[in-house]
Amino acid sequence: MELDRDLQSIQEVRNLVARAKAAAAQLASFSQEQLNAICEAVAAACAREAEPLARMAVEETGFGRWEDKVLKNQLGSTIVWEHIKNARVVGILRDDPARKVIEIGVPMGVVAALIPSTNPTSTTMYKCLIALKSGNAIIVSPHPGAKRCILETFRIIEQAARRAGAPEGAVGCVELTTMEATNALLTHRDVSIILATGGEAMVRAAYSSGNPALGVGPGNGPSFIEKSADIPLAVQRIFASKTFDNGTICASEQSIVVERCSESAVAAACEAQGGYFLSDEESRRLASFLLRANGTMNPKIVGRTAQQIADMAGIRIPEGTRVLLSRQTEVSRTNPYSREKLCPVLAFYVAEDWEEACALSISILQNEGCGHTMTIHSTNQQIIREFALKKPVSRLLVNTPGALGGVGATTGLAPALTLGCGAVGGSATSDNIGPENLVNIRRVAWGLRELEDLRQGAPAPAPSPAQQAGPLSPQDIEAITRAVIAKLTASNA
Repeated sequence: MELDRDLQSIQEVRNLVARAKAAAAQLASFSQEQLNAICEAVAAACAREAEPLARMAVEETGFGRWEDKVLKNQLGSTIVWEHIKNARVVGILRDDPARKVIEIGVPMGVVAALIPSTNPTSTTMYKCLIALKSGNAIIVSPHPGAKRCILETFRIIEQAARRAGAPEGAVGCVELTTMEATNALLTHRDVSIILATGGEAMVRAAYSSGNPALGVGPGNGPSFIEKSADIPLAVQRIFASKTFDNGTICASEQSIVVERCSESAVAAACEAQGGYFLSDEESRRLASFLLRANGTMNPKIVGRTAQQIADMAGIRIPEGTRVLLSRQTEVSRTNPYSREKLCPVLAFYVAEDWEEACALSISILQNEGCGHTMTIHSTNQQIIREFALKKPVSRLLVNTPGALGGVGATTGLAPALTLGCGAVGGSATSDNIGPENLVNIRRVAWGLRELEDLRQGAPAPAPSPAQQAGPLSPQDIEAITRAVIAKLTASNA
């Protein structure tokens, strides 16, 4: 008699976690150099397969453009690796001789990684790299709609990691994808932390699982084009972002906000660069297609071109249209234009001045996307600072495409495909998640004062110059390591 598929999937998860736990115990003894060698091999293997995996992802999901997914795969492999390769996140990280405190990076253990269908192959690469860099084992849980390309990415990663010295089970993947399997993985007592990237319901499930989780909320970033901006360039950047992989990156712009004095100039620039302003009737027709009766976005729009979306909604648009725009005044949960739309559709709002634009941007973010990302195009440093001080976001991107700036491709932010939204967005961190988020810091502290010293008001030691100077170089780390070993040897003598 054939076993129930749900039960089989639960058993598969239990087996994967058991193997991952054993592998994590081995990885915990690896030096940073050993972990680096594994990551370098994984990044190289992923980069070699960037194009075939990109094509496979589009073929399977129907989302986005394979040419853009190649760049995403390069971001998830080569670019991420270049950013983290010189970082030391395990072993002795810092030694403060003045305060007599040593900080040691300790791997968390087993990482459960939920993978979305919008960025399936690149997210798998990225999460495996940051997990292995920090000495953790990882179990990939694919979105059912992108299972085939995620499994192929996993096999490439697992083989490269094993050849480079990773223990068996260091990288695992759920093949029997069921809701029961996902729940079994999220709630397993031996899972140390969950990296949740996906729909809002899945992220909430991760946070309510009982295990620590790092998740992301929806993006809904407005883009304010302030009157001092180079307007054609600002529109060029916004359209480049909104059409990159057909808008499937959650940091991509969802609304344009302009001042009344520059409304006509921005609208003209939009039309000159392939934007089509929907009529009121066309906006109503598309709105009824964008938003489903249950209040969620229609998945049929995700990662589709402007032409495909217009065809599905029964709207005729000019040939060559890149982005659909709808003039809006209302911000609400029932207005799809004021929410996240993972496709080339933008709301267009007009404010009287920058102060009103500031308030409107906050209203849009509080409607959806609080804590995530927004962009501003301006040369007025005072206004940029005012926006930075007041916006409930974790990333305010200045004069750059939102999709590529948010993930660190066109900015100095850490390259990442999991973007924390902070407490205001219901997330445990506001970071672009990296390997440093997947280690615990063990602190070794020597006694400096006795009880009598405290009673007599003896001052605490001042921070050492090393502590004030910021991150240490590899040479500094090596010197500190030798000094600590010598100190420990002497104390044990």
